[in-house]
Amino acid sequence: MKFVSLGLLSAATLAGLVFWSSSQAEMTSIPYQDSPSITAGKAVYEAHCAACHGDKLQGQANWQIRSAEGYLPAPPHDETGHTWHHPDQMLFEFTKYGPQKFAGADYRSIMPAYENRLSDTEIWQVLAYIKAQWPESIQTKHTEAFAR
Repeated sequence: MKFVSLGLLSAATLAGLVFWSSSQAEMTSIPYQDSPSITAGKAVYEAHCAACHGDKLQGQANWQIRSAEGYLPAPPHDETGHTWHHPDQMLFEFTKYGPQKFAGADYRSIMPAYENRLSDTEIWQVLAYIKAQWPESIQTKHTEAFAR
C-alpha cells in the first residue's frame, strides 16, 4: 500500500510540475501564434496603444528625436522599430511597469505603466498581436534570439 501511495504522490507531483512549467512558459513568452490571443490583443491595442503607436504599428514621426520637452515620440512596433530587439519578458515588464523600470525613475517618457490598466493576460495578448504583424523572418529572428 505504501508503494501505491508513493506512486500516486509521485505522479501527482510530476503532473503538478508539468502544469507549473507550462503555466510559467505561458507567462514568459508571447503567444503570437494563438489566434484568440491575437484577436483579443488587437482590440486591446486599438483601445490603448494605437493612439500613440499608430493603427498599423508605425509609431510617430521622428520617433528617435527628443522633443523640446525631452520626450521621445512613440516608436513603431512594426519591423522598422526596435521592439523585436528585446526579449518577451522585457517587453511585458516594460508595458506593465513603464520604461522607468529599465531606464530609471528620472527617465522622461509619455509611455504610461499599464499595471493598473491592463491585466497580465491583456498585456501578453497585445504583444501577441504586435508580434503576429511582423514578417515571418523578423518573428523567427526574435524567437531564436531569445530562446536561449
